[in-house]
Amino acid sequence: MSQEKVLSVTELSHLITQTLEYQIPMFRVEGEISQITKASSGHYYFSIKDEHSAMSAVMFRGRAMSLDFQPKQGDMVELKGKLSLFAARGSLQIQVDEMRRAGVGNLFEQYLRILEKLKKEGLFDSEYKLMIPAYPKRVGIVTSLQAAALHDVLTALRRRAPQFTVTIYPSLVQGAGAVDELMRALAQAELRQEVDVILLVRGGG
Repeated sequence: MSQEKVLSVTELSHLITQTLEYQIPMFRVEGEISQITKASSGHYYFSIKDEHSAMSAVMFRGRAMSLDFQPKQGDMVELKGKLSLFAARGSLQIQVDEMRRAGVGNLFEQYLRILEKLKKEGLFDSEYKLMIPAYPKRVGIVTSLQAAALHDVLTALRRRAPQFTVTIYPSLVQGAGAVDELMRALAQAELRQEVDVILLVRGGG
């Protein structure tokens, strides 16, 4: 009876890399820049997203030197690149060869409009701001029970602040009905008065 070969993690990583290079050649993709940072090495690390999906991306210094603009949060760009596997984390990313502008991102424009509207309503005025306790003991989390963010936050709290007690207020965090559920969960937390601070989280992973 033949026995299937058992791969090491490194061998599997190499196999995935070879498959990506063969099956998915160089491509172009358009999206909005998010969470961009420029390392001291000159490399750019960021996410490229639309309304439904996001992917990590990297543009190394040698390629970034050819840019004729400074990419920033909210920029709508067109990328030319290929998929690569960041072996140390086992995560997929776009390795960018070229980047050019494609206008200001719609999502960021929408965010700025909402921010300006809330400012005009006075919701950022100092009279409405509450002091965050220097040493909170009770933490509330408003999020979806299925969100990767919940696992991330609980893991971080167990590691860095195990003395905290945690109360979870379940809610949808995206899609139809999310706004109403978030408001209900926050109102419930306010009514119960059982936590010192509230974290409203989504995403993660």
